[in-house]
Amino acid sequence: MRRNVPDHAEKKKNKVVGVEVLLELPKTLSKPNKKWQLAFIKIYCSRTLLNCAKHAIRKPGLLFPRSLSYTAIDLDHHQKDDHHGDHFKIDTETLNDLVKNKNQEKLESLGGPNGLVSALKTNTRVGINEEADEIERRRLTFGSNTYTRQPSKSLFYFVVEAFKDLTILILLGCATLSLGFGIKEHGVKEGWYDGGSIFVAVFLVVAVSAVSNFRQNRQFDKLSKVSSNIKIDVVRNGRRQEISIFDIVVGDIVCLNIGDQVPADGVFVEGHSLHVDESSMTGESDHVEVSLTGNTFLFSGTKIADGFGKMAVTSVGMNTAWGQMMSHISRDTNEQTPLQSRLDKLTSSIGKVGLLVAFLVLLVLLVRYFTGTTKDESGNRDYNGKKTKSDEIVNAVVKMVAAAVTIIVVAIPEGLPLAVTLTLAYSMKRMMKDQAMVRKLSACETMGSATVICTDKTGTLTLNQMKVTDFWFGLESGKASSVSQKLVELIHQGVGMNTTGSVFKAKSGTEYEFSGSPTEKAILSWAVEELKMDMEEVIGEHNVVHVEAFNSEKKRSGVLMKKKNGEVNVVHWKGAAEKILAMCSTFYDGSGVVREIKEDDMIQFEKIIQSMAAKSLRCIAFAYSEDNKDIKKLKEEKLSLLGIVGIKDPCRPGVKKAVEDCQFAGVNIKMITGDNIFTARAIAVECGILTPEDEVNSEAVVEGEEFRNYSQEERLAKVERIKVMARSSPFDKLLMVKCLKELGHVVAVTGDGTNDAPALKEADIGLSMGIQGTEVAKESSDIVILDDNFASVATVLKWGRCVYNNIQKFIQFQLTVNVAALVINFVAAVSAGEVPLTAVQLLWVNLIMDTLGALALATEKPTNDLMKKRPIGRVAPLITNIMWRNLLAQAFYQISVLLVLQFRGRSIFDVTEKVKNTLIFNTFVLCQVFNEFNARSLEKKNVFKGLHKNRLFIGIIVVTVVLQVVMVEFLKRFANTERLNWGQWGVCIAIAAASWPIGWLVKSVPVPEKHFFSYLKWKKRS
Repeated sequence: MRRNVPDHAEKKKNKVVGVEVLLELPKTLSKPNKKWQLAFIKIYCSRTLLNCAKHAIRKPGLLFPRSLSYTAIDLDHHQKDDHHGDHFKIDTETLNDLVKNKNQEKLESLGGPNGLVSALKTNTRVGINEEADEIERRRLTFGSNTYTRQPSKSLFYFVVEAFKDLTILILLGCATLSLGFGIKEHGVKEGWYDGGSIFVAVFLVVAVSAVSNFRQNRQFDKLSKVSSNIKIDVVRNGRRQEISIFDIVVGDIVCLNIGDQVPADGVFVEGHSLHVDESSMTGESDHVEVSLTGNTFLFSGTKIADGFGKMAVTSVGMNTAWGQMMSHISRDTNEQTPLQSRLDKLTSSIGKVGLLVAFLVLLVLLVRYFTGTTKDESGNRDYNGKKTKSDEIVNAVVKMVAAAVTIIVVAIPEGLPLAVTLTLAYSMKRMMKDQAMVRKLSACETMGSATVICTDKTGTLTLNQMKVTDFWFGLESGKASSVSQKLVELIHQGVGMNTTGSVFKAKSGTEYEFSGSPTEKAILSWAVEELKMDMEEVIGEHNVVHVEAFNSEKKRSGVLMKKKNGEVNVVHWKGAAEKILAMCSTFYDGSGVVREIKEDDMIQFEKIIQSMAAKSLRCIAFAYSEDNKDIKKLKEEKLSLLGIVGIKDPCRPGVKKAVEDCQFAGVNIKMITGDNIFTARAIAVECGILTPEDEVNSEAVVEGEEFRNYSQEERLAKVERIKVMARSSPFDKLLMVKCLKELGHVVAVTGDGTNDAPALKEADIGLSMGIQGTEVAKESSDIVILDDNFASVATVLKWGRCVYNNIQKFIQFQLTVNVAALVINFVAAVSAGEVPLTAVQLLWVNLIMDTLGALALATEKPTNDLMKKRPIGRVAPLITNIMWRNLLAQAFYQISVLLVLQFRGRSIFDVTEKVKNTLIFNTFVLCQVFNEFNARSLEKKNVFKGLHKNRLFIGIIVVTVVLQVVMVEFLKRFANTERLNWGQWGVCIAIAAASWPIGWLVKSVPVPEKHFFSYLKWKKRS
């Protein structure tokens, strides 16, 4: 029976439900279902009543409400908790429409950017609450900042691709015919061996190739995910912090600076002079201005071209146009590197030779067969005209075709592209551990050819841990305590308002946290700790009227502002000391008195700057003026100098050794910096870029402006002698790169700023900085140096040379096998009418040299010996004279020995024809195993050095030998072999092992530096 509800509860009767109502069940339920439903509801209700007793509805205004004779539940309260979206005053659909369609009317109806920020339960200054529950609620309500990617290529895809090879398809056709004829002639039990063994061998080759390519594809996918994990600055709980782009949620306040990628769709809420490059979305190259009074919308995937600001995130992941676009773009890893293109041409040339040899072999075999020259094991002629059955003829022809096709398979070095892929994938993985992330495959190999490295100073040669160590007020080196209060206040304004950094202090802690660029952090730290600046107070007392963001051309930044209760516009400038000094006509001394800068004073100031620069200090000056009438343009003359600070950025430990290593390897190092000529010279000497001889040479150090003003002929004549370029702009860097490339150099360039993008793109190898680098710089580069350390650049150089060297080793090894296999099969076919190596045996050799050989030789680690060679350069031949010497010597030895076995093997060892063929096969394979050791070093006689460090190489050799033993001793029918005794195995091993002393002797033979083929070209010309 229901009780009567009192008046004060009756007002909310639509939100109150009695227990009896909850227990009402549908009449259509069966009895067992009713019991379960009743049990569930009773448990649910009991828990709900206990948990929600505190939410029992009370009549407003009653101090002592009488207790109710029932418990009422306010369902509205719980609905708000259950539906995450109800927590916010705006839904996902409205937010998506807002930015995608640039719906200004909708934004105004919400109360503009401030109203939107309020609706998203966030705050422009403080940001969102960084508690895990709050972040997760926003993620559940509005989605995560990830997008669905195209699925990776499966293993089945690579298997299908491997089967598309024409030679493989022909072999499968031959295997099918051989299998059919064999079963018809000898029955299923005996007749499947020939065709079946070819099938097994083909499937084995396809499987190994497909698995290898699949693994490399997975490796590239992993690296792709790492490269897309961009770090973004956001404000949470009032603290500026760096988070992954994938962790951004709707409501986050994102800090944007020049070169940053906009991480999600959003609305501009604060900032100045913000210009966005929307070309990635719209294709338009013109930069779009974003401001509170005009266009306020920011799109995911676009880049900040100028200025700085904050945005409130409105849409993330698949709710953005960028996310939807990226989800339809497949990450294709079929990028062709220059070396791969050259290898394709080499493969094509060798393939044509193999095709010709195979055709001639087939022709000779067919002629000999049909003329009755070939005989079976009993000495009877294979072909007896009309007496021979048609099945026997077709079967014999199929075997000949299979042999010819197999010769093509062995001749075509399809292992070369695989070797390149393997060594690139392996080196990419290892370089990642050495703090270098490869964005473009071609950079791996091109870096090995580099002849010049143009490097930045800050953060690359130095630690980028800046600290103010020297400061001057007027012409006196001062202490904060001795400076007048007025001057301190002006410096507080100049530092606190003219900055892209921020200061955070936790309520409970005493330590300050500084964010921004290293220079900004150093200046903020000095102002807060030495001059006792209260950042919040300074910002709270002033309004910004106009901002001129830092410009790498002008080397300065400025702000026009006024006090909140004042009317006078004040301009503050901060930048390179000599640039700011040139704008000043007066200066403040330590006591706060304004004095005119006379000629003697100017000389004195210049000496102060030079003395600080000579101590490797970066000099920053502050200036201001109260007389600024134009609110759109900052005054640039007749300013008052407030002070000069010297910032110390110590050289990185080990950078001098890295520079020396590069110079010893024949690579010239040039330092390009924005610092003044004295600071640049001091750092260059400290890092070992400038030697004592260079200090005498006046052309070793130049300023960017001087280099810019040279004529093109002068630049080309002097650029190789220049080692340091000071006060340079990004255009000067680009100009130097172009000049060096014109002279035939392979140029690597480091860069971190947005304006470095043209030079990074123009260079043969662009190296961006992972810590200080902007997203624009990273996207323009080929390799990202994750720790911003020059030592990592030297490591990349070493890896580049290693990649090139490994591929050359494999080419030498592969061509030795190709030449030997082709000559042996051709000579045997012409002379004896049969091929000593069967289709299955040749496929096994192909597997050893292509896949296993590539794995063994392509994964050698770089050695210090690589840095003792001169750079390879742009036009060096792929197959050097040294390689021709090594491979021709080994191939000649193998051909000689195997032909002796072919024609005199039976009489020498007194064995049957089948045993002789097995000896030839076994010796040939073991020769490749021993020659694999020779290929480990192209020039060094000791091929065993460092062998214990390469476990993969040892493992592959062991696996190859074990499988060869199995092939010869246990797979007689499959491999068409006979078992060998201990003596015969000893002979095979002894013949193969002779390749070691031959290799040792051959490496003593000198070869000319000029390439062999260049003599042929010279003869043709003459």
